[in-house]
Amino acid sequence: MPKIRDAAIHGYGCYLPRYRISGEEIARVWGKSSAELPVKEKAVAGLDEDTITMAAEAARMALVRAGVEPSRVQAVHVGTESKPYAVKPSGTLVAEILGVSRHVTTADFEFACKAGTEAMQMVTALVETGRIEFGLAIGADTAQGRPGDALEYTAASGAAAYLIGRNGSDCVAKFEYSTSYVSDTPDFWRRSYERYPMHGSRFTGEPAYFHHTLSALKTVLEENGFTINDIDYFVFHQPNVKFPFAVSKILSIPMEKVKPGIVADVVGNTYAACSMIGLAKVLDIAKPGQRIVMTSYGSGAGSDSFVLTVCDGVEEKRGRGPSFSQLLSRRRPIDYSTYLKFRDKLRV
Repeated sequence: MPKIRDAAIHGYGCYLPRYRISGEEIARVWGKSSAELPVKEKAVAGLDEDTITMAAEAARMALVRAGVEPSRVQAVHVGTESKPYAVKPSGTLVAEILGVSRHVTTADFEFACKAGTEAMQMVTALVETGRIEFGLAIGADTAQGRPGDALEYTAASGAAAYLIGRNGSDCVAKFEYSTSYVSDTPDFWRRSYERYPMHGSRFTGEPAYFHHTLSALKTVLEENGFTINDIDYFVFHQPNVKFPFAVSKILSIPMEKVKPGIVADVVGNTYAACSMIGLAKVLDIAKPGQRIVMTSYGSGAGSDSFVLTVCDGVEEKRGRGPSFSQLLSRRRPIDYSTYLKFRDKLRV
């Protein structure tokens, strides 16, 4: 695959709602054992929050970190599977909130949990070809699981945004390579008239998540001459905590290279934002010169894998906004009845 020669992250931001519901609270309501919960707790969007508001907050922070005026942004691409409108773009609303120029390309991407990294690939390509100066790639979701379903424990809310422009001395991280791997695998779907997604349990593991994640990851490493030892951090999509650790075990990746990017344990699976929030968490601690591989996964199914190198600008720019840990500490526990109200699960 061709090397990405002139595209880099200039600013990054993420947003986590304050409200959290614990796995134990969900298990209590449904009379389930809390011995082995997929996550400790998950972030829940409030009554006044949706994909657009969270995307705008994350994007605003990316611009602040980059020190770039909104007027210089020429692309706003939003990846989500829980947009507020069935027929109305989210990108135009986010651009309006941010005060971006009207002469801007906007697009909404839908590829389940890899919709955000799909947007990142498109913006990276626009920058590299010289079509735009700066573009925003955003992943945001207010994912819902059917009451009582296994997804209810993990389907969470959150957003991450990356301002991408040409390489420079003050960049946060530069892109080196990217690849995708897709197939028609029926592991997860939702018809337009249905409120909640369905999942084929036996397809979600080996033929879906593991096959696509491993295929994309191995390709981006092997075709470009990298080994596990050449990479300092690995970030994976996290439908739960076990899956990314299982990938690490298969490839003999040391746990210290994976754990810094794990976010699902305390915020749940934020779908299109999940791997992108994990990358933000790693950028909070990574040092210039270190390499990061981020591999997303989206049901239906596919994976995007990126190789990035951290640049000198990261140390100064990370201090311009709240870290993942600081966002995580702003938490307000809620009970199941409040969760039902916030996520509009009771219809009268």
